[in-house]
Amino acid sequence: MMDPTTDNAGQSAAPGNAHAALEALRAEIAKAVVGQDAAVTGLVVALLCRGHVLLEGVPGVAKTLLVRTLAAATELDTKRVQFTPDLMPSDVTGSLVYDARTTEFSFQPGPVFTNLLLADEINRTPPKTQSSLLEAMEERQVTVDGTPRPLPEPFLVAATQNPVEYEGTYPLPEAQLDRFLLKLTVPLPTRQDEIDVLTRHAAGFNPRDLRAAGVRPVASAADLEAARAEAAKTTVSPEITAYVVDICRATRESPSLTLGVSPRGATALLSTARAWAWLTGRDYVTPDDVKALALPTLRHRVQLRPEAEMEGVTADSVINAILAHVPVPR
Repeated sequence: MMDPTTDNAGQSAAPGNAHAALEALRAEIAKAVVGQDAAVTGLVVALLCRGHVLLEGVPGVAKTLLVRTLAAATELDTKRVQFTPDLMPSDVTGSLVYDARTTEFSFQPGPVFTNLLLADEINRTPPKTQSSLLEAMEERQVTVDGTPRPLPEPFLVAATQNPVEYEGTYPLPEAQLDRFLLKLTVPLPTRQDEIDVLTRHAAGFNPRDLRAAGVRPVASAADLEAARAEAAKTTVSPEITAYVVDICRATRESPSLTLGVSPRGATALLSTARAWAWLTGRDYVTPDDVKALALPTLRHRVQLRPEAEMEGVTADSVINAILAHVPVPR
C-alpha cells in the first residue's frame, strides 16, 4: 500500500488511495496525542460520515489538542472559538456590518465559515449562543437577516465540553445533542500513557507547535470525498438494519430512560457502523461493528430517569445492558 505523504507542493502523493490516507491520518494524530485511540478513531469516523463530534472530559486530557492535531493532519481550513458566558450568537455566525464609505450593510462572516470548527468548552456559554450552531450543524448554512448563506464543504463541528457537574457549565439541550453524530469521552490516561506524555514534554514536545512535532497534512478534502464514496459501497444486510432498529427501539422501552433514541439516532448508528467496517477493511457490516459504535453514537441521545441516576445508573450501562439482551443476527 502506498504511503499517502504530502509533497512540497501540498499535493497528495497517492491520489485515489483513500483508505491509506485515512489510516495515515490516524497515525499522524498519534504523533501528538498519546493513548486516546478510541477518540482518534471516532474523529476519523465522523469525517467519513460528515458528522459532528462532542468530546467530553475533565480539563487537561488533550481534548483541544486532539482537534488541533486533526486539523494539522488534514488540508482543511480550521477556526477555533472559545465559548464563554459573554459570547454572542453573532460572534459565531457573523453579522451585518455598516460600511460608512458605501452607506450600506455588508455581511461579515463569522468563524463558523470554515471546514473544521473547534468549539472549545461549548457548555460554558448560555443556551442562546449554543443554539446559534443548530442551523449550521443541521442545514450546513447560516441565515442572517433572512438570507441563507451556505457553509464550506466539508463542514465539521468538533466541540469540547467539561462534565456537566463542573461549575459554570450549561447543559446542552437535547435538540442540539442530537445534532452530534458522536459523543466521545476522553478519559484520564493510564499510568504508562501519562509517563509517555511527560517523557515527550521532557524531550521538548510543544503542543502549540505541532509542525515541530512532525505532524503534517496527510489527507486532503479530495481524499475524504473519495473515502466517503468508497465507504458508501459497504454492504448492509437487512438483518443488520433490523438489528440497529431493535437496539434503538429497546432504548425507548427501557424503564431507566425517559428519552430513547430517535430514528435520526438509528440512522446515525447505521452510518457509523458502516464507516467503521470500511476502516477495518471490510465491504460489509457485522453486528460487532454496530456494537463497537453503539456507545459513542447513542449515549448522548438518551435521557436517564432521575431515580435511575440517583441509583448510579449511567447511559452507557443502560446501552450495554440493551446490547446484551437484543438478539444478535446470525
